[in-house]
Amino acid sequence: MLTDIPLFLSVLFSSLLAGYLGSLTGLGGGTILVPILTLYDGISIEYATGASLISTIATSSGAASAYLKDKIINLKIGTSLQVATTSGAIVGSLTVTYIYSHHLEPIIYVVFGIVLLGSVYPTIKRGKFEIPKNSDPDWSTKFFQMHGEYYDMALQKKVEYWGVRWVQGALVMFVAGYVSGLLGIGGGALKVIGMDWIMNLPIKVTTTTSNFMIGVTAATSSGIYWVFGYIQPLIAAATSIGVLIGAFIGTKTLVKLKNKRIRTIFTILLAFLGIQMILRGLGIY
Repeated sequence: MLTDIPLFLSVLFSSLLAGYLGSLTGLGGGTILVPILTLYDGISIEYATGASLISTIATSSGAASAYLKDKIINLKIGTSLQVATTSGAIVGSLTVTYIYSHHLEPIIYVVFGIVLLGSVYPTIKRGKFEIPKNSDPDWSTKFFQMHGEYYDMALQKKVEYWGVRWVQGALVMFVAGYVSGLLGIGGGALKVIGMDWIMNLPIKVTTTTSNFMIGVTAATSSGIYWVFGYIQPLIAAATSIGVLIGAFIGTKTLVKLKNKRIRTIFTILLAFLGIQMILRGLGIY
């Protein structure tokens, strides 16, 4: 029992850090939490991914409530994309049960790293824009009412925006849901890329709406993970508490930062953790 206390505290601290950075970047904590737990806390990846899903639900609930108050989340866009993400999450969760049952865990490490590194390029490409250039509204903009506005505290002005290319965005959301189920994360990295790069939404709208969406995606996957025994109560409890506290602190920070700074943090995290996960999967690190 005593040996569980240091483990609980270690996981709690890692989760707090992951929750803070996750809410700040829209990753939801899990994308950062799983590499930290497996690379630095010695947690088996199947239990790390299972706990990550539970903590992602907590993160989404805590962060989304704060962002709704600030009126940055676009509920119409997030809700319209949820069907694609939950469908992908079911398929991904069923895939991972096969991988773990056949002891093919290194595949998860490598895929995790590739997903993180693959998200870096489009993020850098848009890094020169504080607010994306307006695109002409298309049919999906009008049909799904993909427009909105919010007050940006960092820029001290009201920002109006219009989303585009819903179909392409939904396809990315399906992949994000699949990755969520496969890797035990909310799929926030791909959700942010889909809304930021493809649908041309401001980064603050993408990160906050992503935080709203990942909870539903993670809840879909976690049911399957629980049935197959990949959720360990002690680890899940520590991650949920830590990530929730970290996410609450992160939401207070995000509204005060400029979009370029958020994108820089996002890029550095993706590159660093992506490389380490690939090296672990290849047996090098």
